Amino acid sequence: MHLYRGLHNLPALTSRSVVTIGNFDGVHRGHQAIFEQARSQARASGCNSIVLMFEPQPLEFFKPELAPVRLTRLREKLILIRQFDIDNVVCLTFNSRLAAMSAEDFVSDILVRRLRARAVIVGEDFRYGHRRQAGVDELVESGRKQDFEVQLAGTLVMDGQRISSSNIRDALKIADLETVEKLLGRRYSLSGRVIHGDRRGRELGFATANVSLERRNAPLKGVFATTVLMGDEHTPLPAVTNIGHRPVFGGGPLLMETHLLDFNADVYGRLITVVIHKHLREEQKFDSIADLKTQVARDIEAAREYFGSGGSA
Repeated sequence: MHLYRGLHNLPALTSRSVVTIGNFDGVHRGHQAIFEQARSQARASGCNSIVLMFEPQPLEFFKPELAPVRLTRLREKLILIRQFDIDNVVCLTFNSRLAAMSAEDFVSDILVRRLRARAVIVGEDFRYGHRRQAGVDELVESGRKQDFEVQLAGTLVMDGQRISSSNIRDALKIADLETVEKLLGRRYSLSGRVIHGDRRGRELGFATANVSLERRNAPLKGVFATTVLMGDEHTPLPAVTNIGHRPVFGGGPLLMETHLLDFNADVYGRLITVVIHKHLREEQKFDSIADLKTQVARDIEAAREYFGSGGSA
């Protein structure tokens, strides 16, 4: 899979493409079905498969205060998409210039001239062009005129529930991890590079690998039994993780603090993926450091019990 940040980095394509467009936040089962559709059609017709996305996402550009919390950052999204053998991901910077582009120019300049679309797969609510002036009907008409087919990505339903990023966010808010796993097709995870912290955990007797989530909010908060993957390694390490603002220490930026069970190596600077298994409790503000220390010991014991009683690592 090749990633191109901006059309100026995209080489001239020698064959036509099957293009799918979207935010793909979470890369859930619905998105996965679209990627498989694009890949299989591209291979059958000798085309490139292309995922077209935008950074920031359009609503984050226009109304950041209304934009929903992201399930996946760009890096996480790309790692997940790579599993589906997509040929190219084209990520366009969503800025005032792109926002002002007319619907006609978006089709002619981007889809037809640069991406050489033979087929375009979009959701039924897809809008494009300046002030969202065009939708699926206009795209279908443009396809007739400029020789590409438009296909609608149907909404998937599982056990009566629509598979969508918003439904996954709702489930994460209440720590309904069973529903999250069902809609994603995997356990939810967060990743980032381990940073130097203020050594609070070590002072408490529980060293932690700290990751700044580089966001103002997270789709879930609290204390969890987790497993950790180090970089490209595939051996999961059992752990307990707190996601929140550390109210005992006066709050602060959103932080993911992970204590790896029976693990003592230096992991500063390493990229880790923290996989969420079980919700243990909400983040709390304790009256004293001693009370916090006691509760952390209980959290560690609860995580040990979870993994020791058959909780999959």
